[in-house]
Amino acid sequence: MLDASLAQRIHLVGLDVDGVMTDGGIYVGRLADHAVEFKRFHIQDGLGVKMLQWAGIPVVLVSGRHSDATTLRAKELGIDDVVQDDGARKLPAFEEILARRGVAWEACAFVGDDLADVPLLRRVGLPVAVANAVDEVKAVATLVTQTPGGQGAVREVAETILKARGVWDRLVTEYLEKRGDVAERALGSR
Repeated sequence: MLDASLAQRIHLVGLDVDGVMTDGGIYVGRLADHAVEFKRFHIQDGLGVKMLQWAGIPVVLVSGRHSDATTLRAKELGIDDVVQDDGARKLPAFEEILARRGVAWEACAFVGDDLADVPLLRRVGLPVAVANAVDEVKAVATLVTQTPGGQGAVREVAETILKARGVWDRLVTEYLEKRGDVAERALGSR
């Protein structure tokens, strides 16, 4: 469980992509005369990102490699800050995002899975490792998800933060009301 006071201090959530938003697999092939790459993103993670945004918590992506699939998914989710550094130099990239946005390190969460994420995780206020992260990442994490990367771990992080803030139920109700899907009975009652 996440401490409510820590959850209230989070003003930005950073996400690694491969191994966090995806299962880490990359599908590479050729179409006509050019290479193509596909990644599998979990739909529940997408709604988790949107709910963080609706709660006023921006989400940024910091990846150690460039991919058009990442760019497309970020655009779909309305994520404006996307850093894709083929050298996996994530720390200076994230630092630049924070400086531009005026957000302190201790007001950030970051979700990672592999060694390139360790420098960021050591600096943020809420370091998070996905369930299938390497041991070095888990060792510096305050929170380790029960769900593996690419299988809904981002959604789990979003729910954990938003529930600790006490806004999850309201956001769910608002989401369903906007869709016209609110049943006669209260949520959760059967």
